[in-house]
Amino acid sequence: MGKKNILIVEDDKSISKLVKYNLEKAGYSCFASFSGEDALKMLDKENVDLVILDIMLPGMNGLEVCRKIKQDKEKAGIPIVMLTAKGEEVDRIVGLELGADDYMVKPFSPRELILRIKGILKRAEPAEEEADVLETGNIKIDISRHKVTVGGKEITLTQMEFKLLTTLIKRSGRVQSRERLLDDVWDIASDVTTRTVDTHIKRLREKLGKSGKLIDTIRGIGYKFKDED
Repeated sequence: MGKKNILIVEDDKSISKLVKYNLEKAGYSCFASFSGEDALKMLDKENVDLVILDIMLPGMNGLEVCRKIKQDKEKAGIPIVMLTAKGEEVDRIVGLELGADDYMVKPFSPRELILRIKGILKRAEPAEEEADVLETGNIKIDISRHKVTVGGKEITLTQMEFKLLTTLIKRSGRVQSRERLLDDVWDIASDVTTRTVDTHIKRLREKLGKSGKLIDTIRGIGYKFKDED
């Protein structure tokens, strides 16, 4: 399969160099970008498997870069790890609401960053033995192509939204606690709050339109996907 390509978007060149050194040592191929505008141009030119994104960048900040990536149909599936000095919960929530897959606060452990990247990239690969297509009601999921259609119309989902929807549909009719979803979808339960699940469910319902009602809220527990009557 070859090396995975990682784009590091960080204006502090010493941090960028540190991250690049450790990732290349771990077997990844890296590109470095020092501004949001340059990062978006690089994404148009290079085949990127994951983005490490600082929030506080000159010009266009990291949150805006994240928003633009996740709104682009061709790039929405690229995982994003926020790496920033802004550690307050509200910053973490905003980043995750925009579609970031993980969030690490400076100072950070390069080894932990690599472990998280490995986990995210592994989850991004389709399971070999799972069905290629899932269908329920007017929702159709083509797993191998990472494509979701509702009533025949394609919708754009982030990697986490896609994984969340797929997990709920596979377990249709069974209640999934927020903690269980954090474990199975994010695989970083200790660092992501249950509020993150609620935020992603809200966005998923909006994107599914009328079919969003198929995701039931089970008060005080979590969520359940129900088949259309």
